[in-house]
Amino acid sequence: MHLADNQKKLLTLLADGEFHSGTVLADTLGISRATVCKHIAHLADELGLTIAAVSGRGYRLDRALELLTHEKLAAALSEQSLALISSLEIHHHIDSTNRYLVEQGRLQASTGKVCFAELQTAGKGRRGREWVSPFGSNIYLSIAWQFPQGGYAAIAGLSLAVGVMVIRALREQDLHDVGLKWPNDIYAQGKKLGGILIEVSGEVDGGCNVVIGVGLNVFLPESKATSITQAWTDITTMTGQAPSRNTLAGGLLNQLLPMLAAFEEQGLSAYLDEWRQYDCLQGLPATLFIGQQTLEGIVAGVNDDGLLLLKRADGVIQAFASGEVSFSL
Repeated sequence: MHLADNQKKLLTLLADGEFHSGTVLADTLGISRATVCKHIAHLADELGLTIAAVSGRGYRLDRALELLTHEKLAAALSEQSLALISSLEIHHHIDSTNRYLVEQGRLQASTGKVCFAELQTAGKGRRGREWVSPFGSNIYLSIAWQFPQGGYAAIAGLSLAVGVMVIRALREQDLHDVGLKWPNDIYAQGKKLGGILIEVSGEVDGGCNVVIGVGLNVFLPESKATSITQAWTDITTMTGQAPSRNTLAGGLLNQLLPMLAAFEEQGLSAYLDEWRQYDCLQGLPATLFIGQQTLEGIVAGVNDDGLLLLKRADGVIQAFASGEVSFSL
């Protein structure tokens, strides 16, 4: 999949959701009306966009899009965050932001690489699941970070700290009815709002390279979500209007980057109490799936290492480092 420069410019012109005549678009881009028509078809096919063509009025997207831009993102970033970023890329389309940074890390590991995408063709969820990623609708973010000391032990509980930072960023957008589902899901009103995926490479006892992926549903069209098998929601449904994607994306970086810079020294303990405040499983009956094993009990929170505590029917509380939790409100 490839977008030519004129196709990118055309997309930017159409992003306001208003009608644009083929003649004006052709004159603006310095191309023929026939080429405009071909570009429109390409955008619709490759990006899954719905673009109406009305005689006498022109072309219009079915809804306005706020595309991510370097300028708007930079305006939303704090000085501290700007200083912590070594590179910031925004892709119109990519297979997976996480996969991209993992591959980049194999070539040259570095700290502070940030990657956003407008669309993912192979977005990654937990356990190899697809992360539904339609164009220009949500937040698809990955950050590459190096932890030079302490090996894997130095990043124990990192996904929980990331979750706390995501909640802080959402609360800055006046989204307060949000919580965390162990170990790495963002929930709102009993439905999944987002997720976290952390991929680690390196030495057990030496330094390690981490790619942190965050996906948040800002506006997820029903037509794009038919493959999702669990209850989900998006910010637009919750609030009645979509927030600025650039502002939300900048807010996420303002929370995540300083946390990553301090995590090796501070560890999970600096964020654990706050994580427990947002825990949406605490006290609920749940089923834990570990491979082919199924365990039932009452969720008793997490211990100081960030492990899930499950109270079994016999009253014994067990700690688990991994697994898939199913629950109902």
